[in-house]
Amino acid sequence: MMRPEEQLGPNYDWDGMMEARARTRAAVGAIAAEMRVGMAEEEAGKIARRVLKDAGLLRGWHGIFVRFGPNTVKFYGEPSEPGAVLGEDDIFIVDIGPVWKKWEGDAGDTFVTGGDPEMHRAKRDVRVLFDRVAAKWRAERPAGTALYDYASAEAERMGWRLNLDLGGHRLADFPHALVHRGELKDAAFSPAPQLWVLEMHIRHPERRFGAFYEDLLLD
Repeated sequence: MMRPEEQLGPNYDWDGMMEARARTRAAVGAIAAEMRVGMAEEEAGKIARRVLKDAGLLRGWHGIFVRFGPNTVKFYGEPSEPGAVLGEDDIFIVDIGPVWKKWEGDAGDTFVTGGDPEMHRAKRDVRVLFDRVAAKWRAERPAGTALYDYASAEAERMGWRLNLDLGGHRLADFPHALVHRGELKDAAFSPAPQLWVLEMHIRHPERRFGAFYEDLLLD
């Protein structure tokens, strides 16, 4: 029997969800491609909105976040410090949650300008961490709580701090909040495939920057 947290909405459709995922991930790349050194974060947000509009992603189930430099350590929904400008050796995050037709997309990734080795390591390691955690889920099917315990320990072993205020969530036909509002990190059961977003947000232990990556948990 399906758990209450994993009920499907009335318009749930797997092909529709995968189309929303593909369009959302493409939009993240398109937004990142338009970022330029010297650009203010406020301008980046305007560009992101224009890219989403051009892609037909006219509605969002969560806000648009383009974070530069020190603002990449901010928690979800926390306002950026104003005046951030993308530097020559810098890091930035794009995180969007648009709706395609009746279905929710959610994608976030990290990008680097210049050659700062620690920033490049953060960009690489956040994806490595995501892949390791997803692989553990596929192999062992642990509960969400255990999955994020593993993620936190693995991030620490890699030299990063994991932000558990971004702890994964449901995704569905819009709006998933009618089905479930809780986080994956608090789930005392093993999450089913194709229904949950795994989020990894790490920060440097000494410097003020972080990296982010998220995607659906897929078999």
